[in-house]
Amino acid sequence: MEISPKKAVIPAAGIGTRLLPATKSQPKEMLPVGRKPVIQYVVEEIRAAGITEILIITNQQKRAIEDHFDYDPHLLSFLSQNGKPTDGVETVGQDVEFFYVRQSDPKGLADAVGKAQSFVGNEPFVVCLGDSIIQSTSPGGTLKKLIGTYQQEQADVAILFEEVDPQSVVKYGIAKPAKPKGKIDTIFEIADLIEKPTVAEAPSNLAIAARYVFSPEIFEFIKKTEPGRNNEIQITDSIRLMLAQGGHGFGIRLGSGEKRYDIGNYKSYFEAFFRFSLADPEFGQDFGRYAKTHL
Repeated sequence: MEISPKKAVIPAAGIGTRLLPATKSQPKEMLPVGRKPVIQYVVEEIRAAGITEILIITNQQKRAIEDHFDYDPHLLSFLSQNGKPTDGVETVGQDVEFFYVRQSDPKGLADAVGKAQSFVGNEPFVVCLGDSIIQSTSPGGTLKKLIGTYQQEQADVAILFEEVDPQSVVKYGIAKPAKPKGKIDTIFEIADLIEKPTVAEAPSNLAIAARYVFSPEIFEFIKKTEPGRNNEIQITDSIRLMLAQGGHGFGIRLGSGEKRYDIGNYKSYFEAFFRFSLADPEFGQDFGRYAKTHL
């Protein structure tokens, strides 16, 4: 069985132009969804999956991320002295060791992942995009299943997928299953990935859902990947090179009770904030009643 990944990488260097003006001076990964910023959900998911070493790829405008996960004894002391709860502060990044590297000139997701090579060394690793929340009935359960698939199938890459409306495939990287006929299994072998196909060209309606497990061999394929649109190096192209040269890729689908929230535009951000607010253990019911009066 393959070695279980011990390290995770969170790419978080994107500019977030689709969420301006909110992201003019604040990283989109730090936008609140309910009580917590987006990236804290990602860190908690990784921690729940048993991984405690995390590299976050940032840029010059993302210092707020480092500050958020830094231990702040002065704030904790102030809260304690004034009889205020500290639960939401002292547990931020608890039992996790953080590392940071900058992608000062964003050149695509593959370029960001490539900067993690010295961090992960010669071992498999997890990549979780910092602007996507995976909601599951089991904390970290989806990521655990993805890691388990990578190990059991002795894969070179394992990818999480979500079903999207067939008319929406033009927005995503889409899976081409190795056995396209009939119903696609929950776990399936990947023959290829098609980036933003037309509706007619799409081999499925399974879209990449912001979670990956890679073998360290991916770095060699990143180095071979040619820049594409906007002169960016895309991880989908690197994975395709790996598959074309005999690499084994497997996908798993989001199951029932699991949902991805992509905080990439205002429509998805508003939906995520609404749903997580409804689920708040203290204010969720009151917020639900308030929402009903305005619908």
